[in-house]
Amino acid sequence: MILGHSAVSLIGSLGGEGPEIGDGESGRRRVGAIDLTNSDREGSDTMSIHDVGPQPHAFDIESATVENENYRTVVWTGAYLQVTLMSIPVGGAIGLERHPQTDQFLRLDRGRGRCVMGPAADQLTFAQDVTDGWSIQVPAGTWHDVINTGEEPMRLYVVYAPVHHAHGRVHRTREDAAADESRGSDEPPDWSIQPSSDAPDEHA
Repeated sequence: MILGHSAVSLIGSLGGEGPEIGDGESGRRRVGAIDLTNSDREGSDTMSIHDVGPQPHAFDIESATVENENYRTVVWTGAYLQVTLMSIPVGGAIGLERHPQTDQFLRLDRGRGRCVMGPAADQLTFAQDVTDGWSIQVPAGTWHDVINTGEEPMRLYVVYAPVHHAHGRVHRTREDAAADESRGSDEPPDWSIQPSSDAPDEHA
């Protein structure tokens, strides 16, 4: 995969405020923009991605995915689905989990991994090696994980249906994401359409 000289910065919430970054120790803080590459390079172009909520939007998702260095960055939040970018370090994983009422679509744009899925955390009956260009479809209620088996960070984007995370949220690390969830602060916005029942996520 060959990319031009583009730098991607994310501006996360409506009204020009920056995204909220989850921090497991000090809570959330706002930033004006997050540079995912060195935007000071000569001749570089900066593409800003702003989670505009349930409004029309378009951006180069392949470049944004490859340049994203955060564990999770929410880039668009509609009423019925949500788009996030993810980066999994070498030897790391998304984390074995189950979303009772959320379907997921994942696509790798850099790196190699192994996806596992199954009806129970100790019964992962589906396994597939994946690499750049591969997609993964996770039915609601399925235990799943994607492990980085390569020698570079694994970059992918994820589509959730329905919306699963807070609007414009950025988590630098998996630990930040877990802390945010445990505080109950990584919740879908009020404008999103959610299932009538509220079955919680599960993690192994």
